[in-house]
Amino acid sequence: MSSLVTVLIGLGVVVLIAVVVGAVAQVRHRRWGPMTGGHAHNDYRHHRPLVAALDQGFTSVEVDIWPHRDADGTPTLLVGHDEGDLERWRTLRGLYLDPLARRVAAQGRVQPGYDRPFQLLIEIKNDPEWCWELLSAELESYSDMLTRFEGDETHPGAVTVVITGKPPREALAASPVRYAACDGNLSSIGGDAPAALVPLCSEKWSWKFQWDGHGEMPAEERAKLREWVAKAHAEGRTVRFWGVPAHSRKTRNAFWREMRDADVDYLGTDDLSALRAFISAAR
Repeated sequence: MSSLVTVLIGLGVVVLIAVVVGAVAQVRHRRWGPMTGGHAHNDYRHHRPLVAALDQGFTSVEVDIWPHRDADGTPTLLVGHDEGDLERWRTLRGLYLDPLARRVAAQGRVQPGYDRPFQLLIEIKNDPEWCWELLSAELESYSDMLTRFEGDETHPGAVTVVITGKPPREALAASPVRYAACDGNLSSIGGDAPAALVPLCSEKWSWKFQWDGHGEMPAEERAKLREWVAKAHAEGRTVRFWGVPAHSRKTRNAFWREMRDADVDYLGTDDLSALRAFISAAR
């Protein structure tokens, strides 16, 4: 084989590798249309927080926050699952609020083609009162894009903030104007709290159901699931389940099918592409 042929073959291999790498990168960062019901659980743990979920078309993300003081005493809200995960640069403002604000400023909403507010589910991990004090002040700076709550009235914005984990419900209820609401559970359905205060009902699956994804869902449990969802919707609330068993792709998809058929509003996942594929195939 001549040296010229060897060089040409080498160049061909290099070009082929470049094409394949480019194609993989394009698929990885492809932007999909909005995906109603897609909830990115622990979104901040992804390699590209928020951006990966938005590119996949998710319409809800979940982020955990901790109140913190910098070395100079300045209070801030840091993002992380555990206290040991916290980094000074991983702030709620930098990872989520600022990027969402830029997106809304550029295109009027978070996901073009999605006519409902994008949900930012914020889990308070520690010191609820202080955390809410910091969060409330921070959200004021983004009021132009946020859903506003006044008493029993809701004024939708491009982004709706819902506090989960340890929501200081009394403090929120006492605020005449606020830019966040509380997450509740299924016991909130039929309760005294208005949907403007508790618009979302989240529940751990195993606390209400025995079915583990194997075989058919028992008819009694299926009826109970659909009854709860219908009642929540009648009150203007949405529904989400967490801690759903995912022992295998088969059982995970079985749960998603049952929840989708019952009109559960948010299907949560850590595997963004898997849920994207499931919802796309169901369309």
